[in-house]
Amino acid sequence: MTRPMPLSDFERLPPLYAVQTCDGLSSAIDSVAEAAPASHRFLRYGWFAAALQAYGGDARTLLVSREGQPVAALPITGFGPAILKLAAVPGSYWPFRSFPARDDAGVGAFEALLDALGREVNALRFGPVYDDDPSLVLLGEAARSRGWLAIDRFIADSFLLDMAAKRAEGTWPRNSTLRKNRFHEKHLAGHGDLDWSFVTGAGWSDCAFDDLAAIEEKSWIAARTDGSDAKFTQTGHGIFWRAAAADPALAEMMWAAVLKVGGEPAAFSFDLNAGTLKYAIANSYDPAFAKHSPGKILYYRNLLRAIEDGQSVVDWGAGDSGYKKVIGAEQGPAIRDWLFVRPGVASWIARALRGRWTRSGNRA
Repeated sequence: MTRPMPLSDFERLPPLYAVQTCDGLSSAIDSVAEAAPASHRFLRYGWFAAALQAYGGDARTLLVSREGQPVAALPITGFGPAILKLAAVPGSYWPFRSFPARDDAGVGAFEALLDALGREVNALRFGPVYDDDPSLVLLGEAARSRGWLAIDRFIADSFLLDMAAKRAEGTWPRNSTLRKNRFHEKHLAGHGDLDWSFVTGAGWSDCAFDDLAAIEEKSWIAARTDGSDAKFTQTGHGIFWRAAAADPALAEMMWAAVLKVGGEPAAFSFDLNAGTLKYAIANSYDPAFAKHSPGKILYYRNLLRAIEDGQSVVDWGAGDSGYKKVIGAEQGPAIRDWLFVRPGVASWIARALRGRWTRSGNRA
């Protein structure tokens, strides 16, 4: 009688990947995002749909499946002259522009993705993203194995506040800071009753967004710039965030701390909560109350509430590092914008022009 071969004697075949390209945004994006690292679970169908609604573009989605299960979803839109066949990942700049992949996707999924992408476009713009972005890491490995050219331009350094580590050291927040905040609150109350509130989930409404926009319209961003970088005004990015809130899962991640003085919106701190990580997207205040530091006292209240809710790290992103370092933030991963160019003539041309892309960023 022949004995059956033990399982250990069988050669394990590599996983099989299939890539499907569909017009529009695939409904499978959500299932991939839900299995992505917690830091990237906001990269949902509603996130990309909001970007298309706010900024325009016609999307296609490349969906990578492993043995029938979706493991990565890459939405793309065209940019530049159509004849060049260039694509970009849509989305919001805040906190970064990436795409979802299961945390167990593996480099094989990204090699299959690039193979399919090379039949669609000559180059992919990916970013701005952090240097440690999991999709970037795997895409970079796949690009090297498949002969794609990767060109980056530096955008900025990020800043991270590890509240758990600071509290373990007994250095955050300092008692002197809390005393100063109480002093400012006392004098700020001289302008009217102080109302501290938080907005998230079903609390997002036109009225809630209008309050944030009203503060921005009075702030330095309206006085010193053209206002296009404001997050919640009609001339800024208000359309995007209102559209994103239509997805209940995204609405639960979106979080705002709001201070009203005498019934009028005076300051806000807006974040995107991703598990134990909080992305600090925007802070603003009415300069009429500037000498009482309404923004500062609000975001300290906001961060203390975050600790109560189990969050431990705040990602402050790029921008003015001064007040972030005062809070206790330290420099984190760099943020870069990438071009991935397929092998052949496209890569040859890109190598000749790579200096233009690199110089179009910011100096490190």
